[in-house]
Amino acid sequence: MLKTPSPTATAASGHAEGVSNDEFRAAMSRLAAGVVLVTAQEPPLDPDDPDAPGMEDVGMTATAFLSVSLDPPLVLVSLREGSRMDDLLDEQPLWAVSVLAESQRHIAGRFAMKGRISDRLLFEDIAYARGETTGAPLVGGALATLECRTEQRVAAGDHTLVIGRVLTARVPSAEGGPLLYFRGRYRQLG
Repeated sequence: MLKTPSPTATAASGHAEGVSNDEFRAAMSRLAAGVVLVTAQEPPLDPDDPDAPGMEDVGMTATAFLSVSLDPPLVLVSLREGSRMDDLLDEQPLWAVSVLAESQRHIAGRFAMKGRISDRLLFEDIAYARGETTGAPLVGGALATLECRTEQRVAAGDHTLVIGRVLTARVPSAEGGPLLYFRGRYRQLG
């Protein structure tokens, strides 16, 4: 007989009784997810200073990305609370998503690294075009690209759910399969 904890039974960590971080992470790793690159432009820190750096491109690999609504077209991305992208999208409402192809594993890995180098260097040798609406980088060879405007931000535990209205949607490449993430590794169909 399975014992289900009551909804009010929680451990000090905020987890339901009997569910550890490791157990939850292991269970969720069995869910295959598509891999996307979320991008946005960070405005200059001091727009009045002519010597200050201009707009800077920022990117982040995500697997918690999904379609929410067809009418209006809405998508959702889950961002770690306090991450650079979470902070940026709190200020910058325009952002973009590139749905990565199986041949773009190196891009996913590059933008997922902890303690990584500056975003400017990460974009340096990646083919991309600027979104017409957002100005954010759209990765060349991606299976699909979306440009979005934030409609709503929802606090959810240690993450922020950012719901965006899709402003443009393109399918620039019909070649290859999707890049997937399953059991802690990048995978491909087949």
